[in-house]
Amino acid sequence: MRFIVALGLVLLVAGCTAVSRPFDASPERVAASAYKADGPPTITVFTMVNNRSETGGHTAIMVSGSQRVIYDPAGSFKHPDIAKRADVLYGVTPAWLQSYKSAHARSTYHVVSQEFTVTPAQAETALALVKARGAVPGSMCTNATSGVLRQVPGFEEVDQTWFPIRLMNQLAQRPDVVTDRYYENDEGDVVDGIVSAQN
Repeated sequence: MRFIVALGLVLLVAGCTAVSRPFDASPERVAASAYKADGPPTITVFTMVNNRSETGGHTAIMVSGSQRVIYDPAGSFKHPDIAKRADVLYGVTPAWLQSYKSAHARSTYHVVSQEFTVTPAQAETALALVKARGAVPGSMCTNATSGVLRQVPGFEEVDQTWFPIRLMNQLAQRPDVVTDRYYENDEGDVVDGIVSAQN
């Protein structure tokens, strides 16, 4: 019985299995890539939702403080022009943010963004946590994301979970959440989306 439950869990979260891992960017390249966004510090959780079944396929978290990064655990978003170290994407400019969302949104999936305005201290705590977390194995995206989030002051009530929709629904109950849904209607996968977004 335990084997069946475990197999079901793997199948449910298989959408966040990375295709392959590129070599880590050097610390020098990471430092040179740093980008600070305008506006107040924020934490944004991305959930990739299947348009047909409403199940979750992947979870990631964007932190915007002294710099803006995306923690993309077990994610398959990669491009030679963006610095990636472990599972953290650095230099997330507006163009790269759009590329990230566009790469995941297609005829079968849309991207739910749940944004929270936070204090500078909360943002820096989140930045330190995602940098320290390191790369995770496939299918652990939501477990890793929720595990990081619940360590940020003000988010301690977040339950660590393996399921993208469960995390999304938890965060939807917070009064400070600002939610956006991003849709595209193209075919292909993440890699195809990255190429298209960069052209």
